[in-house]
Amino acid sequence: MARKDRNTDESYAEDVFDNPPQGPVGVHRGNRSVMARLVPFLIVVVVAAVAGLAVWAVMSGEGMKAMPWKSTATSSQKVSSSASSKASASASSSASASASSSASASESASASESASPSPSQTASDSPSQSPTPAAANLATQVRVVNGTKKTGYAAAQASTLQKAGYSNVVAANPSGSLPSASVVWYQNEADSATAQDVAAKLGISNVSQVSNLSAPVVVVLMN
Repeated sequence: MARKDRNTDESYAEDVFDNPPQGPVGVHRGNRSVMARLVPFLIVVVVAAVAGLAVWAVMSGEGMKAMPWKSTATSSQKVSSSASSKASASASSSASASASSSASASESASASESASPSPSQTASDSPSQSPTPAAANLATQVRVVNGTKKTGYAAAQASTLQKAGYSNVVAANPSGSLPSASVVWYQNEADSATAQDVAAKLGISNVSQVSNLSAPVVVVLMN
């Protein structure tokens, strides 16, 4: 139905605004619940507690210990210290091995030097042996006397000496006294080596020095 405005004479059709609902509308709202009103206060309390805990951790240093980067740095330091200790131990072992090797080499060299005789020691030990006898003089006159009853025995022994290299050998008959066994006499000390060689060639063991001989070396055959 048409409504006539109070200020005008024009008429309009009624709408929803002409019959508003009961109760508050628009900016007017109903009462909120207790939980909804307590939530802001709880948030403020939690934030204040967290902030206080953070300040206490920073001031006391406990929080820095719990930081992850601190534990990582500590582990790195421990690893570095362990690596340094192992390197030092390895270097010490290598140095000890080198020192022991050098000591062993020195001891071996000393043992070798002490084991091998020095030239002076060798020279001092060698002359202790008796000197080499002088060689026989094959040009010395040798007289072979036959004191037996064997004919031609002196000539045969003289031939043996000649074959051995003696160049001045004479066979002769005895005169004067004779010894009891075959003997080689020599007159001078210089003929001792020749007399020893003649005795060895003829198989005579008795050699002695006698003066006033008819030759430097005299062989008397008695058997």
